[in-house]
Amino acid sequence: MNAEEKRLKEARERVKHWKRWGTFLSERAWGTVREDYSESGSAWEHLPFEQSHKRSYRWNEDGIAGFCDRHQMLCFAVAFWNEKDEILKERLYGVTGNQGNHGEDVKELYFYLDATPTHSYQKFLYKYPQNKFPYELLREENARRDKSQPEYELADTGIFENDEYFDCFVEYAKADAEDILIKIEIFNRSNAAAAIQILPHLWFRNRWSWKKGREKPNMRQLSQSDNLAVIEADGLYFGKRFFYCENASNVLFCENETNKQTLYGAPNASVYAKDGINDYVVNQNLSAVNGEKSGTKAAAHYRFEIAANSSVTIRLRLTDQEFSGIKAKNAFDGFDKIFALRHKEADEFYQGIIPPDLSDDAQNVMRQAFAGMIWSKQYYHYEVKDWLEGDSNQPAPPEARKMGRNREWTHLFNADVISMPDKWEYPWYAAWDLAFHSIPLALVDSDFAKEQLLLMLREWYMHPNGQLPAYEWAFGDVNPPVHAWAALRVYQIEKKRRGKGDRKFLARAFQKLLLNFTWWVNRKDAEGMNVFQGGFLGLDNIGVFDRNDKLPGGARLAQSDGTSWMAMYCLNMMAIALELASTDDAYEDLASKFWEHFLYISKAMNELGHEGFALWDETDGFYYDVVHAHGEGNFPIKVRSMVGLIPLFAVLTVEPEILDKLPNFKRRLYWFVENRQDLTRDVACMRNPGMGERRLLAIAYRERLEKILNVMLDENEFLSPHGIRSLSKFHEQNPYLLELGGKKYRVDYEPGESRSGFFGGNSNWRGPIWFPVNYLIIESLQKFHHYFGDELKVEFPTGSGNFLNLWQVAEQLSKRLTGIFLRGENGRRAAFDETEKFQLDAQYKNFLLFHEYFDGDSGKGLGAAHQTGWTGLVAKLLQQSGE
Repeated sequence: MNAEEKRLKEARERVKHWKRWGTFLSERAWGTVREDYSESGSAWEHLPFEQSHKRSYRWNEDGIAGFCDRHQMLCFAVAFWNEKDEILKERLYGVTGNQGNHGEDVKELYFYLDATPTHSYQKFLYKYPQNKFPYELLREENARRDKSQPEYELADTGIFENDEYFDCFVEYAKADAEDILIKIEIFNRSNAAAAIQILPHLWFRNRWSWKKGREKPNMRQLSQSDNLAVIEADGLYFGKRFFYCENASNVLFCENETNKQTLYGAPNASVYAKDGINDYVVNQNLSAVNGEKSGTKAAAHYRFEIAANSSVTIRLRLTDQEFSGIKAKNAFDGFDKIFALRHKEADEFYQGIIPPDLSDDAQNVMRQAFAGMIWSKQYYHYEVKDWLEGDSNQPAPPEARKMGRNREWTHLFNADVISMPDKWEYPWYAAWDLAFHSIPLALVDSDFAKEQLLLMLREWYMHPNGQLPAYEWAFGDVNPPVHAWAALRVYQIEKKRRGKGDRKFLARAFQKLLLNFTWWVNRKDAEGMNVFQGGFLGLDNIGVFDRNDKLPGGARLAQSDGTSWMAMYCLNMMAIALELASTDDAYEDLASKFWEHFLYISKAMNELGHEGFALWDETDGFYYDVVHAHGEGNFPIKVRSMVGLIPLFAVLTVEPEILDKLPNFKRRLYWFVENRQDLTRDVACMRNPGMGERRLLAIAYRERLEKILNVMLDENEFLSPHGIRSLSKFHEQNPYLLELGGKKYRVDYEPGESRSGFFGGNSNWRGPIWFPVNYLIIESLQKFHHYFGDELKVEFPTGSGNFLNLWQVAEQLSKRLTGIFLRGENGRRAAFDETEKFQLDAQYKNFLLFHEYFDGDSGKGLGAAHQTGWTGLVAKLLQQSGE
């Protein structure tokens, strides 16, 4: 074991709390549902950015490059001031959903550069302008632009021209599990000297203002000398902590409490409110901080005039060790050596994960993808019952909220470190996003990946009826059921890496997923026809209309994707049951149950389907949603979209030795094949052995598979230079038009940002490349190849005359996806598109952003800029390509 693997083992065995401290601080707590106590439910407006430095948060904290304990009692983050801004830069800025022409969007430049899973070493970069931050310009220009125009970004303002900015690097290294070293290095990238003030903040999350009787913790300054300031934090369940600040000119104290006087004209609980340090530094209000040097929020104060193209370094230490008296000067002994050692250990850890055959550029992409995954962990706190009813020490919420958002989820009690899609734009978990996160996370920390999947299945997350919570905006929305797939894949990844799979984890996940599967069957197959109506299913605006809403005139929609997701769910549950049955034959019955359920769903998709109309269109060789409209008959929605490719995900191969080990399952399987040909006729149903005598289960049997791939691999349809588009390019010249219930609907190919406000306009599934579904396509092709081998080859691209087997097709798709990030022969990255500074500048070109999705034609990064969440799957693709 290398050093980081030993730390992971110690954490797993609870020998040391290596995971107690980490970068669990959100990058945005303002403008979230949890902090919304308005009557209208307008979260972005109830606590806007402009008030975020004056109001204490109820549920969790935010900051730049933040660090905290896993229960977020004590927080650390860095604030900056260029002596021109009107406020300290304490948190990252962005426009809200109602301010942005394409929804909410962070308007900052920052990068996750490195991280280890125990947070023993982490590195972050924030680019801070030296001139006044253009808050007003960003708001005004984004408000002026419509949805046909691109988002107006910070770099578009010209603020980084002439390199008039600071590169602010924040690094952490753990000397021990409870001993955190912090290094802040500021580079002046301009050709002239520039002033900057740096304020490393330490504060308590406010837990005392909401509930009566809660004791308030306290921080106080222990000592101050020319070269060292020491702060003691007391009142923590894990004991005192000491914060050593080398060469701090001053330490400032206030309270982490709302400035009610400024905001509401009401008396403050303390004269030293949350924005006291801001007022002291920016407005030179000397009475805004506590001269007694105590409070619940503190900051060491540094000011530098940094020469052109030069840098300064600040060293800090947050620890359980008290270096008192004369020994205080020893607090930084060995500091630099520990940093060097932890960086070396991080290199050694990743040498065992990142294939050495990858290019330096690919290794850099892969390592930063992992860094983003690890940095995007966040302490997430939300108790719906208390949120609805209000706190004992605060005014009661408006009565109307009890009939509003999430009122049916009063059991939900979240207070955990969770993998987030993105800690700014999506500072909340999303159930299906998290399932995809677990795949790359399993490569570096399978314990955390397993914990995350089980967390969503715990009784204080999962609804008593079996539904998984979707996300805080509407826990009752329906995400694709991919948890079983993720649990199985994490099990398989860990088994491959460790030589042994965690069967207890797999069994625990399976047992709870049985409840969720039952919920799907009872709630989303309303008429018992094995055709499912899951709503938008995470694909936002992919449909002709909002599939979450009722259709005009009482029409109903039979969903190709909803039904296919359920077929995939059946096969994943069957695969888990077969794995568990190898040591416990009680699971054989459940494997048979899911095999039979899969057949019923497949029959519904492939034959007459719901009310006499199949979801399969033989003429087009494609699957479509079908509308059942009163008085207008049944008809398919002939939009060629990802909805018609998701049936490919329902595929499973079974090894012959598994059947031999499970005679009861094998007997029932063959009985069905021989006696229920009405169910097995039009699916790949285990009848014929393939390569290696394997058996195949799939919605799409060979002829239909070939027809779907003929469309999918056509460059005039789905195949992009950067992966598989979510909507066929065919619709660029042939928009789909529909009139239903007196309303007209239209779907066009939109390769980039959405040009309409449909489903909020915050993302687009009408043409761009999305990593999660592309990853599942690649995996499905690999499974089909596992059965067909080289015996099945298809044209790639369609019409090219170049025939490849399905494994080779999967490899080509993987190359197109990873190529979004890798520097091409022209030295440019597709994700950066025409942003010259990112393509060419030495201080930008090696720093990666992992966007939410990508332009279907150019590969340009779109949507949330730091969604390493599911886009972090690029790390798994690179790992596979290098093996």
